Amino acid sequence: MDLRFVNDEILTPSFRLLAGGAIPRNYDTPEARVMLLTIGLQESRFIFRAQQPSRIARGFYQFENGGGVRGVLTHAASAREIERVLGKIHVDRADVYTAIEWHDQLATVMARLLLYTDPRPLPAVTDTAGALQLYLRVWRPGKPHPETWPAFHKAAVDLITRG
Repeated sequence: MDLRFVNDEILTPSFRLLAGGAIPRNYDTPEARVMLLTIGLQESRFIFRAQQPSRIARGFYQFENGGGVRGVLTHAASAREIERVLGKIHVDRADVYTAIEWHDQLATVMARLLLYTDPRPLPAVTDTAGALQLYLRVWRPGKPHPETWPAFHKAAVDLITRG
């Protein structure tokens, strides 16, 4: 999938869903966009909506039900925000794991909120190593493939900084 399309048609409406919460937060930043684009490329290439061949992880960001889904739904930093978003889009919390396979905005909101659960600030846009460390710390991938990260990060940085 074209990264410009992902940025414009998936990330932008996802950030709109996050807007208007009780606690104003700036979820939409260049740093957040670079992280989400890079993670989506790393996890699914923005092609696979379910992990191949097991289907255990879902959505472009490859969330597992007992991992990222449960984490976002229960973490103190994200639970209220995701409940508010679920109300806006009329998805029951019990259906999130199923819904993120095809609801790209919900999957992106979940991914952004999972990043928000990390107490450290997002790395600078061009900090490839810091971005990889955040991904490893928060996503805890079973097979991380760090060798692919730099090229995916560069593609995301190029899009966000150069348009």
